[in-house]
Amino acid sequence: MISTISARRYAQAIFQIAEANKNLDEWQKELHKLAGLMKDREMVELIDHPKVSFNLKTELIKQKLNTSNELVLNLCYLLILKGKLKNVDQIADEYEALLDEQRGIKHAVVTTAVAIDDTEKQRIASQLEKITGKKVSVKLQVNPSIVGGMVARIEDTLIDGSVRNKLDLLRRDLVEASK
Repeated sequence: MISTISARRYAQAIFQIAEANKNLDEWQKELHKLAGLMKDREMVELIDHPKVSFNLKTELIKQKLNTSNELVLNLCYLLILKGKLKNVDQIADEYEALLDEQRGIKHAVVTTAVAIDDTEKQRIASQLEKITGKKVSVKLQVNPSIVGGMVARIEDTLIDGSVRNKLDLLRRDLVEASK
């Protein structure tokens, strides 16, 4: 599997090219399309097979990807040569993170005790946007062990409004008071 550092380097290089050519959104679409192709197990096996020629691999990708962007095709060819095309989803994720960073979008992972609906998700996103001063994209998780409330992680910031955390704080206060 491609390392995160390697994926980030590829994504940064792609981002610089896309930014210079003013086609950030086109690259985003192409990377997602390529990542989708690599979800096909047979395609990955064919691309990874050592007995399949490089020319056949490149023709297959060119045909399946159906793009007119020569730079995208050159990226594919490079990744085939390096044996890293099957990991293009990580590169696409890193590229997406760079794009979001440029656009001022923060990502939050919000954990709740029970599943919540889209209205509640939007309300949480709105509150987090007020706290951060930036647009926030929310990814939801459910973890019944937090009992109630929510825990939000935005990069290195943790906002713990869970019932479990409040109970732990109350318990600590009671233990300290009894000493």
